[in-house]
Amino acid sequence: MKIVLAPDKFKNSLTGLAFCKAVEAGIHAVNPDIDILKLPLADGGDGTIDVVNFYLKGDIVSVEVHNPFFKLIKANYLYAEDSKTAFIEMAEASGVKLLQPEQFDCKNATTCGTGDMILDALDIGAETIILGIGGSATNDCGIGMATALGYRFLDENEQEVKPIGANLSKIKSIEATHVHPKMGDVSFKVACDVTNPLYGKHGAAQVYAAQKGATTADIKMLDAGLTSFSEILNAVFGINAQSIEGAGAAGGMGIASKVFLNATLESGIQLIKDLANFDEHLNDTDWIITGEGKLDTQTMSGKTIQGVLSSAKAKQIKVAAFCGAIDLDENEAKAIGIEYTDAVMNYAENLEDAMKNSKIYVEKMAKLFTKQL
Repeated sequence: MKIVLAPDKFKNSLTGLAFCKAVEAGIHAVNPDIDILKLPLADGGDGTIDVVNFYLKGDIVSVEVHNPFFKLIKANYLYAEDSKTAFIEMAEASGVKLLQPEQFDCKNATTCGTGDMILDALDIGAETIILGIGGSATNDCGIGMATALGYRFLDENEQEVKPIGANLSKIKSIEATHVHPKMGDVSFKVACDVTNPLYGKHGAAQVYAAQKGATTADIKMLDAGLTSFSEILNAVFGINAQSIEGAGAAGGMGIASKVFLNATLESGIQLIKDLANFDEHLNDTDWIITGEGKLDTQTMSGKTIQGVLSSAKAKQIKVAAFCGAIDLDENEAKAIGIEYTDAVMNYAENLEDAMKNSKIYVEKMAKLFTKQL
Protein backbone atom coordinates (compact mmCIF):
# COMPACT_ATOMS: atom_id res chain seq x y z
CA MET A 1 0.00 0.00 0.00
CA LYS A 2 1.20 3.52 -0.83
CA ILE A 3 0.13 6.63 1.09
CA VAL A 4 1.12 10.17 0.12
CA LEU A 5 1.27 12.77 2.90
CA ALA A 6 0.41 16.23 1.55
CA PRO A 7 -0.54 18.66 4.33
CA ASP A 8 -0.39 22.40 4.80
CA LYS A 9 0.87 23.70 8.15
CA PHE A 10 -1.26 24.07 11.29
CA LYS A 11 -0.60 27.77 11.87
CA ASN A 12 1.46 28.48 15.02
CA SER A 13 1.31 24.80 15.92
CA LEU A 14 2.71 22.30 13.42
CA THR A 15 4.72 22.69 10.23
CA GLY A 16 3.84 20.62 7.19
CA LEU A 17 7.03 18.58 7.54
CA ALA A 18 6.39 17.98 11.26
CA PHE A 19 2.89 16.78 10.33
CA CYS A 20 4.42 14.36 7.82
CA LYS A 21 6.85 12.96 10.39
CA ALA A 22 4.10 12.52 12.99
CA VAL A 23 1.75 10.76 10.57
CA GLU A 24 4.54 8.54 9.27
CA ALA A 25 5.41 7.51 12.84
CA GLY A 26 1.76 6.73 13.59
CA ILE A 27 1.22 4.68 10.43
CA HIS A 28 4.43 2.69 10.78
CA ALA A 29 3.71 1.96 14.44
CA VAL A 30 0.69 -0.01 13.21
CA ASN A 31 1.96 -1.22 9.82
CA PRO A 32 5.66 -0.75 8.97
CA ASP A 33 5.13 -2.16 5.47
CA ILE A 34 3.09 0.78 4.18
CA ASP A 35 5.03 2.84 1.63
CA ILE A 36 4.93 6.54 2.58
CA LEU A 37 5.86 9.54 0.44
CA LYS A 38 6.10 12.94 2.13
CA LEU A 39 5.04 15.89 -0.07
CA PRO A 40 4.26 18.87 2.21
CA LEU A 41 2.40 21.70 0.49
CA ALA A 42 1.48 25.36 1.00
CA ASP A 43 -0.78 27.90 -0.68
CA GLY A 44 1.55 30.87 -0.84
CA GLY A 45 0.88 32.21 2.66
CA ASP A 46 3.17 32.38 5.70
CA GLY A 47 5.69 29.57 5.86
CA THR A 48 5.60 28.85 2.14
CA ILE A 49 9.35 29.49 1.90
CA ASP A 50 10.10 26.45 4.09
CA VAL A 51 7.96 24.19 1.91
CA VAL A 52 9.52 25.59 -1.26
CA ASN A 53 12.97 24.85 0.13
CA PHE A 54 11.95 21.24 0.80
CA TYR A 55 11.87 20.87 -2.99
CA LEU A 56 14.39 23.45 -4.20
CA LYS A 57 17.02 22.67 -1.55
CA GLY A 58 18.40 26.17 -1.89
CA ASP A 59 20.30 28.61 0.26
CA ILE A 60 19.02 31.65 2.13
CA VAL A 61 20.37 34.85 0.60
CA SER A 62 20.45 37.96 2.78
CA VAL A 63 20.40 41.32 1.02
CA GLU A 64 20.05 44.98 1.99
CA VAL A 65 16.77 46.41 0.67
CA HIS A 66 14.37 49.29 1.21
CA ASN A 67 11.45 48.72 3.57
CA PRO A 68 7.97 50.13 2.76
CA PHE A 69 9.14 53.62 3.79
CA PHE A 70 12.55 53.54 2.04
CA LYS A 71 14.63 52.68 5.12
CA LEU A 72 17.40 50.14 4.58
CA ILE A 73 16.85 46.72 6.18
CA LYS A 74 18.08 43.17 5.67
CA ALA A 75 15.71 40.80 3.88
CA ASN A 76 16.05 37.16 2.91
CA TYR A 77 15.09 35.13 -0.12
CA LEU A 78 15.76 31.60 -1.28
CA TYR A 79 18.08 30.66 -4.13
CA ALA A 80 18.79 27.22 -5.55
CA GLU A 81 21.97 27.24 -7.63
CA ASP A 82 21.27 23.88 -9.28
CA SER A 83 18.01 25.02 -10.86
CA LYS A 84 18.89 28.73 -10.96
CA THR A 85 15.57 29.38 -9.18
CA ALA A 86 14.84 32.13 -6.64
CA PHE A 87 11.83 32.26 -4.36
CA ILE A 88 11.05 35.76 -3.13
CA GLU A 89 8.35 36.71 -0.64
CA MET A 90 7.23 40.28 -1.17
CA ALA A 91 6.38 40.56 2.54
CA GLU A 92 10.09 40.25 3.43
CA ALA A 93 10.74 43.75 2.10
CA SER A 94 7.34 45.34 1.50
CA GLY A 95 5.10 43.64 4.05
CA VAL A 96 2.92 44.69 6.96
CA LYS A 97 4.90 42.26 9.13
CA LEU A 98 7.75 44.81 9.12
CA LEU A 99 5.57 47.52 10.67
CA GLN A 100 3.63 48.23 13.83
CA PRO A 101 -0.11 48.73 13.19
CA GLU A 102 0.16 52.44 13.95
CA GLN A 103 2.77 52.73 11.15
CA PHE A 104 0.47 51.39 8.42
CA ASP A 105 0.20 54.05 5.69
CA CYS A 106 -0.11 52.43 2.27
CA LYS A 107 -0.44 55.69 0.33
CA ASN A 108 3.16 56.53 1.27
CA ALA A 109 4.51 52.97 1.07
CA THR A 110 6.64 51.51 -1.72
CA THR A 111 7.40 48.10 -3.23
CA CYS A 112 10.95 49.24 -3.98
CA GLY A 113 12.42 46.62 -1.62
CA THR A 114 10.74 43.81 -3.52
CA GLY A 115 12.46 45.14 -6.63
CA ASP A 116 15.76 45.22 -4.72
CA MET A 117 15.44 41.50 -3.99
CA ILE A 118 14.58 40.71 -7.61
CA LEU A 119 17.59 42.77 -8.73
CA ASP A 120 19.90 40.80 -6.44
CA ALA A 121 18.49 37.49 -7.72
CA LEU A 122 19.09 38.63 -11.33
CA ASP A 123 22.67 39.57 -10.47
CA ILE A 124 23.51 36.16 -8.98
CA GLY A 125 22.19 34.34 -12.02
CA ALA A 126 18.53 33.43 -11.39
CA GLU A 127 16.74 32.16 -14.49
CA THR A 128 13.40 31.49 -12.79
CA ILE A 129 11.97 33.75 -10.08
CA ILE A 130 8.90 32.74 -8.10
CA LEU A 131 7.31 35.69 -6.32
CA GLY A 132 4.85 35.41 -3.43
CA ILE A 133 2.84 38.62 -3.09
CA GLY A 134 0.86 38.05 0.11
CA GLY A 135 0.98 40.34 3.16
CA SER A 136 1.86 43.60 1.42
CA ALA A 137 1.83 47.00 3.14
CA THR A 138 1.61 48.82 -0.17
CA ASN A 139 -0.78 50.24 -2.77
CA ASP A 140 1.71 51.62 -5.32
CA CYS A 141 0.74 49.36 -8.24
CA GLY A 142 4.28 47.98 -8.22
CA ILE A 143 5.96 51.19 -9.38
CA GLY A 144 8.47 50.93 -6.51
CA MET A 145 9.48 47.45 -7.64
CA ALA A 146 9.66 48.58 -11.26
CA THR A 147 11.76 51.64 -10.34
CA ALA A 148 14.34 49.39 -8.67
CA LEU A 149 14.52 47.38 -11.90
CA GLY A 150 15.21 50.44 -14.04
CA TYR A 151 11.81 51.77 -15.09
CA ARG A 152 11.22 55.51 -14.67
CA PHE A 153 7.82 57.05 -13.96
CA LEU A 154 7.59 60.66 -15.12
CA ASP A 155 5.16 63.49 -14.38
CA GLU A 156 3.91 66.15 -16.83
CA ASN A 157 7.26 67.95 -16.54
CA GLU A 158 9.13 64.72 -17.29
CA GLN A 159 10.43 64.63 -13.74
CA GLU A 160 10.67 61.27 -11.99
CA VAL A 161 8.02 60.78 -9.28
CA LYS A 162 8.66 59.15 -5.94
CA PRO A 163 7.30 55.58 -6.35
CA ILE A 164 4.44 55.53 -3.84
CA GLY A 165 0.69 55.09 -4.18
CA ALA A 166 -0.03 58.75 -3.49
CA ASN A 167 1.80 59.70 -6.70
CA LEU A 168 0.08 57.35 -9.16
CA SER A 169 -2.14 60.13 -10.51
CA LYS A 170 0.93 62.27 -11.28
CA ILE A 171 2.41 59.75 -13.72
CA LYS A 172 2.04 60.79 -17.34
CA SER A 173 4.67 58.59 -19.03
CA ILE A 174 6.89 55.56 -18.43
CA GLU A 175 10.49 55.34 -19.61
CA ALA A 176 11.96 51.84 -20.00
CA THR A 177 15.34 52.38 -21.69
CA HIS A 178 17.37 51.57 -18.55
CA VAL A 179 15.58 48.38 -17.46
CA HIS A 180 17.95 45.69 -16.15
CA PRO A 181 19.38 43.83 -19.18
CA LYS A 182 18.65 40.38 -17.74
CA MET A 183 14.92 41.00 -17.32
CA GLY A 184 14.08 39.49 -20.67
CA ASP A 185 15.99 36.29 -19.90
CA VAL A 186 14.14 35.37 -16.71
CA SER A 187 10.88 33.49 -16.27
CA PHE A 188 8.71 35.02 -13.54
CA LYS A 189 5.90 33.17 -11.79
CA VAL A 190 3.69 34.91 -9.25
CA ALA A 191 1.67 33.18 -6.55
CA CYS A 192 -1.63 35.04 -6.67
CA ASP A 193 -4.89 33.70 -5.24
CA VAL A 194 -6.72 37.03 -5.29
CA THR A 195 -9.02 37.77 -8.23
CA ASN A 196 -9.74 41.46 -7.55
CA PRO A 197 -9.60 43.93 -10.45
CA LEU A 198 -7.24 46.88 -10.21
CA TYR A 199 -9.69 49.63 -9.26
CA GLY A 200 -13.35 50.25 -8.44
CA LYS A 201 -15.68 48.71 -5.86
CA HIS A 202 -13.79 45.39 -5.81
CA GLY A 203 -10.37 46.86 -6.54
CA ALA A 204 -7.10 47.04 -4.61
CA ALA A 205 -7.80 50.30 -2.78
CA GLN A 206 -11.48 49.94 -1.95
CA VAL A 207 -11.16 46.36 -0.67
CA TYR A 208 -7.73 46.22 0.98
CA ALA A 209 -6.33 49.71 1.63
CA ALA A 210 -8.23 50.31 4.88
CA GLN A 211 -6.49 47.38 6.56
CA LYS A 212 -3.17 48.90 5.43
CA GLY A 213 -3.81 52.21 7.18
CA ALA A 214 -5.77 54.18 4.58
CA THR A 215 -8.47 56.66 5.58
CA THR A 216 -11.68 57.08 3.57
CA ALA A 217 -10.09 60.06 1.79
CA ASP A 218 -6.92 58.03 1.14
CA ILE A 219 -8.93 55.22 -0.41
CA LYS A 220 -10.70 57.60 -2.78
CA MET A 221 -7.37 59.16 -3.79
CA LEU A 222 -5.66 55.77 -4.25
CA ASP A 223 -8.52 54.40 -6.32
CA ALA A 224 -8.37 57.46 -8.57
CA GLY A 225 -4.60 56.94 -8.86
CA LEU A 226 -5.00 53.30 -9.87
CA THR A 227 -7.65 54.30 -12.43
CA SER A 228 -5.42 57.00 -13.90
CA PHE A 229 -2.34 54.76 -13.95
CA SER A 230 -4.26 52.00 -15.73
CA GLU A 231 -4.78 54.44 -18.62
CA ILE A 232 -1.02 55.04 -18.80
CA LEU A 233 -0.38 51.26 -18.79
CA ASN A 234 -2.83 50.89 -21.65
CA ALA A 235 -1.19 53.69 -23.63
CA VAL A 236 2.37 52.42 -23.10
CA PHE A 237 1.91 48.63 -23.10
CA GLY A 238 -1.42 48.19 -24.84
CA ILE A 239 -2.87 46.26 -21.90
CA ASN A 240 -6.34 46.69 -20.40
CA ALA A 241 -5.37 46.40 -16.73
CA GLN A 242 -8.92 46.29 -15.48
CA SER A 243 -9.65 43.15 -17.52
CA ILE A 244 -6.85 41.14 -15.86
CA GLU A 245 -8.10 38.85 -13.09
CA GLY A 246 -5.97 39.45 -10.00
CA ALA A 247 -4.66 42.83 -11.22
CA GLY A 248 -5.54 44.35 -7.84
CA ALA A 249 -3.66 41.78 -5.77
CA ALA A 250 -1.19 43.23 -3.25
CA GLY A 251 -2.04 46.86 -3.98
CA GLY A 252 -1.73 46.41 -7.73
CA MET A 253 1.28 44.08 -7.76
CA GLY A 254 -0.85 41.65 -9.76
CA ILE A 255 -0.92 43.88 -12.83
CA ALA A 256 2.61 45.16 -12.15
CA SER A 257 3.93 41.59 -12.29
CA LYS A 258 2.31 41.02 -15.67
CA VAL A 259 3.38 44.34 -17.17
CA PHE A 260 6.86 44.92 -15.71
CA LEU A 261 7.98 41.31 -15.17
CA ASN A 262 6.03 39.59 -17.96
CA ALA A 263 4.98 37.14 -15.23
CA THR A 264 2.31 34.49 -15.20
CA LEU A 265 -0.14 34.72 -12.29
CA GLU A 266 -0.83 31.31 -10.79
CA SER A 267 -2.56 29.99 -7.70
CA GLY A 268 -0.14 29.50 -4.80
CA ILE A 269 -1.05 25.85 -4.32
CA GLN A 270 -0.63 25.11 -8.04
CA LEU A 271 2.84 26.67 -8.03
CA ILE A 272 3.91 24.50 -5.08
CA LYS A 273 2.36 21.38 -6.64
CA ASP A 274 4.33 22.06 -9.80
CA LEU A 275 7.56 22.49 -7.81
CA ALA A 276 6.90 19.18 -6.06
CA ASN A 277 5.96 17.38 -9.32
CA PHE A 278 2.97 16.44 -7.21
CA ASP A 279 0.73 14.76 -9.76
CA GLU A 280 3.59 12.64 -11.14
CA HIS A 281 4.22 11.23 -7.66
CA LEU A 282 0.62 10.05 -7.24
CA ASN A 283 0.85 6.99 -9.49
CA ASP A 284 -0.17 3.79 -7.66
CA THR A 285 -1.23 5.78 -4.58
CA ASP A 286 -4.03 4.31 -2.43
CA TRP A 287 -4.60 7.24 -0.08
CA ILE A 288 -3.55 10.87 0.22
CA ILE A 289 -3.53 12.21 3.78
CA THR A 290 -3.78 15.99 3.82
CA GLY A 291 -4.47 18.49 6.59
CA GLU A 292 -4.61 22.09 7.71
CA GLY A 293 -5.43 24.02 10.85
CA LYS A 294 -9.13 24.24 10.11
CA LEU A 295 -11.36 22.45 7.63
CA ASP A 296 -14.34 24.69 6.85
CA THR A 297 -16.27 26.36 4.04
CA GLN A 298 -13.18 28.41 3.08
CA THR A 299 -11.19 25.27 2.33
CA MET A 300 -12.33 25.19 -1.30
CA SER A 301 -11.28 28.80 -1.93
CA GLY A 302 -7.80 28.20 -3.25
CA LYS A 303 -6.49 26.50 -0.13
CA THR A 304 -4.04 23.61 -0.05
CA ILE A 305 -6.70 20.94 0.50
CA GLN A 306 -8.57 22.10 -2.60
CA GLY A 307 -5.38 21.58 -4.60
CA VAL A 308 -4.95 18.10 -3.15
CA LEU A 309 -8.56 17.17 -3.90
CA SER A 310 -8.34 18.27 -7.54
CA SER A 311 -5.29 16.04 -8.08
CA ALA A 312 -6.83 13.13 -6.17
CA LYS A 313 -10.06 13.31 -8.12
CA ALA A 314 -8.22 13.21 -11.45
CA LYS A 315 -6.49 9.99 -10.42
CA GLN A 316 -9.38 8.54 -8.36
CA ILE A 317 -7.39 8.42 -5.13
CA LYS A 318 -9.09 8.44 -1.72
CA VAL A 319 -8.36 11.41 0.56
CA ALA A 320 -8.19 11.61 4.34
CA ALA A 321 -7.93 14.93 6.18
CA PHE A 322 -6.32 15.28 9.63
CA CYS A 323 -7.00 18.84 10.83
CA GLY A 324 -6.76 20.95 13.92
CA ALA A 325 -10.50 21.56 13.90
CA ILE A 326 -13.32 20.66 11.52
CA ASP A 327 -16.40 22.80 10.84
CA LEU A 328 -17.91 20.46 8.24
CA ASP A 329 -20.01 17.41 9.01
CA GLU A 330 -19.23 14.02 7.48
CA ASN A 331 -21.62 14.48 4.56
CA GLU A 332 -20.24 17.92 3.72
CA ALA A 333 -16.69 16.56 3.79
CA LYS A 334 -17.63 13.66 1.50
CA ALA A 335 -19.38 16.06 -0.86
CA ILE A 336 -16.08 17.81 -1.55
CA GLY A 337 -14.22 14.52 -1.90
CA ILE A 338 -12.85 13.73 1.58
CA GLU A 339 -13.48 10.12 2.58
CA TYR A 340 -12.13 10.25 6.13
CA THR A 341 -11.73 13.09 8.62
CA ASP A 342 -10.33 13.48 12.09
CA ALA A 343 -9.38 16.50 14.18
CA VAL A 344 -7.01 17.33 17.01
CA MET A 345 -9.92 18.93 18.85
CA ASN A 346 -11.56 15.48 19.08
CA TYR A 347 -8.84 14.53 21.58
CA ALA A 348 -7.44 17.72 23.10
CA GLU A 349 -8.75 19.05 26.41
CA ASN A 350 -8.85 22.64 25.12
CA LEU A 351 -7.35 24.91 22.46
CA GLU A 352 -4.14 25.47 24.43
CA ASP A 353 -3.63 21.70 24.73
CA ALA A 354 -4.40 21.29 21.02
CA MET A 355 -1.85 23.92 19.98
CA LYS A 356 0.84 22.64 22.32
CA ASN A 357 0.44 18.92 21.64
CA SER A 358 -0.84 18.76 18.07
CA LYS A 359 2.06 16.52 17.01
CA ILE A 360 1.08 13.90 19.61
CA TYR A 361 -2.58 14.00 18.59
CA VAL A 362 -1.82 13.83 14.87
CA GLU A 363 0.30 10.74 15.45
CA LYS A 364 -2.58 9.19 17.42
CA MET A 365 -5.00 10.02 14.59
CA ALA A 366 -2.64 8.30 12.12
CA LYS A 367 -2.60 5.14 14.24
CA LEU A 368 -6.40 5.04 14.43
CA PHE A 369 -6.70 5.62 10.70
CA THR A 370 -4.23 2.84 9.87
CA LYS A 371 -6.08 0.33 12.06
CA GLN A 372 -9.18 0.91 9.92
CA LEU A 373 -7.47 0.26 6.59
